[in-house]
Amino acid sequence: MIAGSIDDEARMAIQSTPETIQVNGTTFEPADDNDRILSIQSHVAYGYVGGKAAVFPLQCIGYDVDVVNTVNFSNHTGYERFGGTRASAEELASIFKMMDDIGLLSPRRLLTGYIPNAAALEAVKELAQKLKSLNPHLIYLMDPVLGDAGKLYVSQDVIPIYKEMFSFATIITPNWFEVEALTGVPLLSLGALRTALSILHKHVQHVIISSIPLQPWLSKVLPETMQPPASTDNKQAYLLCISSSRTIGTSSHSTVHARLVPLIAGYFSGVGDLFSALTLGHFNPSPTASDSKPHSATQTPLSFAAAAALHKTHSILEFTNAFAARLPPEDRTTTDDERDAAEPVRKLKRMRGRELRLVQGQHMLREEWREGQGKDLQFWDGFWDSF
Repeated sequence: MIAGSIDDEARMAIQSTPETIQVNGTTFEPADDNDRILSIQSHVAYGYVGGKAAVFPLQCIGYDVDVVNTVNFSNHTGYERFGGTRASAEELASIFKMMDDIGLLSPRRLLTGYIPNAAALEAVKELAQKLKSLNPHLIYLMDPVLGDAGKLYVSQDVIPIYKEMFSFATIITPNWFEVEALTGVPLLSLGALRTALSILHKHVQHVIISSIPLQPWLSKVLPETMQPPASTDNKQAYLLCISSSRTIGTSSHSTVHARLVPLIAGYFSGVGDLFSALTLGHFNPSPTASDSKPHSATQTPLSFAAAAALHKTHSILEFTNAFAARLPPEDRTTTDDERDAAEPVRKLKRMRGRELRLVQGQHMLREEWREGQGKDLQFWDGFWDSF
């Protein structure tokens, strides 16, 4: 058999045209051959967080991705025990320089995630500034990975550097805790949410707040069309995803869209990394009349991308959760800090069973996304009223 040949079954499974590719009956549209992404974030040998949760999904939707690892760990830190190294600022700068020297540093899109410390973040900031100066049309999605659920993952000294990087970013995707850390505004009311978005939009055109728990204050101000369905299950929690796009050169408020999704109980890592990558991959800032994925007057390029990312991420989470639920009882124990401390293997098995099922669920990632499938973010009419 000639190396690299394709058997008859594979030929039947994969059919392509210049516009689309079909894989096992699933149609998706590849990215532009020249639309490379440079991904700068963490790496783990086992599991799916950081680049491991971002690169494969981007490749599934047609992108070539160049990868620079900011850490090289055995596994994610949720396991409690892990080993590996963190890249120094000098090591990162050396990689960036060599790529540049030999003509390999010309991405059209830039994705940054977890950066371990302020010195390393400064090196990434310098690169982002350089790439933006060379290509003002660079699409840069910055995920300011600071922490979650009220807990910082990084040192406080990275926060002012992230603020300095806002002016280079096209899109930022903080969660609610990171919004509070970056703006100094606790999200406890609609007024606070408006203020936080106004602060972020002073420097960034496109803002996604990837997740806000549906607390009573938020439920009271959320439009009726966005409310969760009536249910007898009062214990079901929800998360709200918000996209907000401001028109450059105007004094008008941003256009806000949002959608609720049910919270899937349990500890899952890499979810934000997956969501940010898919947002970048589906973002088309200037669709044309010939574009095969037009946005209607009710959507923005950001809300379209966020809807695709939210749907696919949530689908992967549901798929992963269903797999974890089928594991033997000893591999799906509930979180119990005291017992986990006494029996570390309990947590190890639980973490292992909740690694994102990206390869097994790749058909969900490859799915062609079009508006009007019932999963769009909805326009938040009146969001800025009386502000």
